[in-house]
Amino acid sequence: MANHPTFYSSSRARWWCLPMILWCFAALGTAQAEPQYIDYEPLDQVLSLNIGEVNTRNLKVPMITWGGDIATVLANGNQLRTTPDSIFGRKGLDYTLYREDIFTRQVKSYISGETPYLRGTVGMVSAAAELLNRDPRTAPVVIYQMTWSAGGDALVVKPSIRSAADLRGKTIALQAYGPHVDYAVRILKDAGLSFSDVNIRWLPDLTGTDNSPAAALHQSDVDAAFVIIPDALALTSGGAVGTGSEDSVNGARILLSTRTANKVIADVYAVRKDFYDNHREQVAVFVEGLLEAETALRELTADRASQARTYDRLLSAAAEALFDSEHATADVEGLYGDAQFVGVVGNQRFFTDANYPRRLDALSREINTGLRQAGIIQHSVILTKAGLDYGRLANSGGITAEASRPRFNENQVAQLMSQRQQQQNLQEGELFSFEVFFAPNQRSFAQEHYQDAFSRVVELANTYGGAIITVEGNSDPMEYLRANKAGQPPVVLGRIKQSARNLSLSRAQEVRDSLIRYASAEQISLDPSQFAVVGNGIANPKTGICGHEPCAPTTEQEWRSNMRVEFRVIQVEAESNVFTPL
Repeated sequence: MANHPTFYSSSRARWWCLPMILWCFAALGTAQAEPQYIDYEPLDQVLSLNIGEVNTRNLKVPMITWGGDIATVLANGNQLRTTPDSIFGRKGLDYTLYREDIFTRQVKSYISGETPYLRGTVGMVSAAAELLNRDPRTAPVVIYQMTWSAGGDALVVKPSIRSAADLRGKTIALQAYGPHVDYAVRILKDAGLSFSDVNIRWLPDLTGTDNSPAAALHQSDVDAAFVIIPDALALTSGGAVGTGSEDSVNGARILLSTRTANKVIADVYAVRKDFYDNHREQVAVFVEGLLEAETALRELTADRASQARTYDRLLSAAAEALFDSEHATADVEGLYGDAQFVGVVGNQRFFTDANYPRRLDALSREINTGLRQAGIIQHSVILTKAGLDYGRLANSGGITAEASRPRFNENQVAQLMSQRQQQQNLQEGELFSFEVFFAPNQRSFAQEHYQDAFSRVVELANTYGGAIITVEGNSDPMEYLRANKAGQPPVVLGRIKQSARNLSLSRAQEVRDSLIRYASAEQISLDPSQFAVVGNGIANPKTGICGHEPCAPTTEQEWRSNMRVEFRVIQVEAESNVFTPL
């Protein structure tokens, strides 16, 4: 019997206990009791809209325990109350920072006017928007993207689940009112599924209790769980495969983390519409200060050896603000490592680039669809974005953009794919896959004919920036089968096989090149190092293998089915020589 939800922690970071990893394992050690599942009720049934005027004398600004909020602490002068010589202070701002990891409490303070700001993920703000948009004063306006989660969250599965498509019909443990709802929406969508195709067990807590997803995965009737990384490591015996001992679940493994799905969970600040309308310049200066602090944080961490005292002061201040202990500095560094700051370029893309697949309005629509499917909201509310000029803010604040770089070692990727091809194991780590077909003797792949497929690949590449995407060419085996039937010698058969492999490789290369040209024409950024080209020749026919040879097609449809290029999204997090962390 599910319980009525009250107020639950939404942070995915109060967990980080790097210096207390034994405590983390011990906490899970008590997680064998039956979890108390809850019903996920919409926020408009949990909270009332008793609107108060915003207290503007000393503005309160919420934070959550997450790596992005380290920059907010820095901007405020390493104190909860703004110091005059801080980034915010020099801009004439005066804030009191406070940590609130329970999102429903944040929403309650936002409605009452204790603070005009909301701090959470796009999914969390979207879940509250139906309630908040009932009055134009409290409608949330998203003003700033702080980070993407790039390693702190994971989907852990039991042995029956080999790819995301295998989630169909399975039972998934998921925290209510938290950041992993965003995650679940996207994974199900890319697997061709929705919330109606799975059984969700909602839980009140994120970690460390009997009522968390990690604890629920110990139950025999739960197949998968969205958890934070320390819990994922505990469940999978350190990130390998769970042995069933030391709080792990036998056979459990990480299907994917946000190190792979690094453009799924977007952390943002939103502000009340009435405050934004009346204090637009102040809001703009707040965003400018956050961007400036992000630049300062990046430069400080890059040069921490020569600025050790400044760096240590920041760590201690962030540890006190986010963990209530100035000694939790290792925890703070762990948070920072799992947060991918987006900077001024990222904010420009997020708010103003109509071609960027992971822009705010695209995420908002995506998440709204999932929230409606799950019964979390009744009506879609596309989040309002601020009309700020992020380029102007950057120019006025001395803010620098972080240079982009290839995320993968292309030579190592090629070697890895070659090795897997020889072992006939190209599907290892597969998350999603789909195919495009071509005509006999086709050598070019015009963008206008493959636009839908290319658009899907571009979106997957931008969402799963930590995954390899293989482009696998496959050839028609009929020439080989005819030659084999005619009794041609092995040298001739080998030559035909090699020719088919070369042809399939060249087709795959042409598809990759055409895809990159398509993205460039659409003004969408792709990382070429993310794509690995493979030529299977006739080794992987759609018609299957009969004995040791390709099965002969019996219909024209079967014959054409072998002429295809297959895209696979492959998780390679364990291949440290291949993947370069962001």
